[in-house]
Amino acid sequence: MLAEALVELIAGKRGQGSAVVAPLDGFHLPNRVLEARGLRAVKGAPETFDAEQFVLLLRRAREEPETAVLWPAFDRGQDEPTPEAIAITPLAKIVITEGNYLLLDRPWWREVRSLLDDAWYLDAPRELLRKRLLERQLAGGRSEEAAVRHVDGSDLPNAELVERTRGSADRVVRL
Repeated sequence: MLAEALVELIAGKRGQGSAVVAPLDGFHLPNRVLEARGLRAVKGAPETFDAEQFVLLLRRAREEPETAVLWPAFDRGQDEPTPEAIAITPLAKIVITEGNYLLLDRPWWREVRSLLDDAWYLDAPRELLRKRLLERQLAGGRSEEAAVRHVDGSDLPNAELVERTRGSADRVVRL
């Protein structure tokens, strides 16, 4: 939500298309891959993303600003990534990427920081975070029992992992 609000603010000052959101969510591994690797239950954990492709495409967007880069999105209704859904055109002088693992110190993830001009950490109280995660799971069609199981068993442990990266951010934004 913050990334989209920033894009709108920038568009109001610099013109439509001058900024774009390039979310990490599009780099979720497809469900068939997660199932084959036994990772479907922890979808959303760092190992359930294609971090290598994220880094390569982020680097391309940064190093080739005169080239259009097609970026994947994530379709919550289908619960699957959608290839080439977002166009980062040469008009976009500001690319805002967002996602949980941008500051993670693990292979491929650790390369992300060097590709960012500025990194913000959004600090939400645990109760608010849990409430929003549950709402998102329910809106995605999970039963209440399945939503609680996923949030408590995957999403919140991932949030704790992300919280440890807070010190690497340039700015902490409290929600």
